[in-house]
Amino acid sequence: MSTEKNLSIAHLWFEAFNAHNLEKLLSLYDDEAQHFSPKLKIRHPETNGLVIGKNALRNWWQDAFERLPTLHYKVTSLTSNDDRVFMEYIRTVSDEENMLVAEVLEIKEGKIIASRVYHG
Repeated sequence: MSTEKNLSIAHLWFEAFNAHNLEKLLSLYDDEAQHFSPKLKIRHPETNGLVIGKNALRNWWQDAFERLPTLHYKVTSLTSNDDRVFMEYIRTVSDEENMLVAEVLEIKEGKIIASRVYHG
């Protein structure tokens, strides 16, 4: 994949996430994609922070969108190469302090195969 195509996927990811459009967001992922998040580890300790597959991703994000209807990400930086995008953004939720977040999307053949979230 080209760096431009990977950046395009990242932009689509933010668009879908901020619209809370779960199906559009999931369409960017491989069926067996892996997702790691510290928030996931806190809310679901049994996962150790890792979920695998679109069904698990659907459950995780659907819960987040329902619990946090004002959840929004503001992009601050995107850096891409041929197989990944490093994204920095600010997580905002009403009545919560803003949080600086970094996330890496690993991309293969036009689909996200893995994502890892880091909180600042």
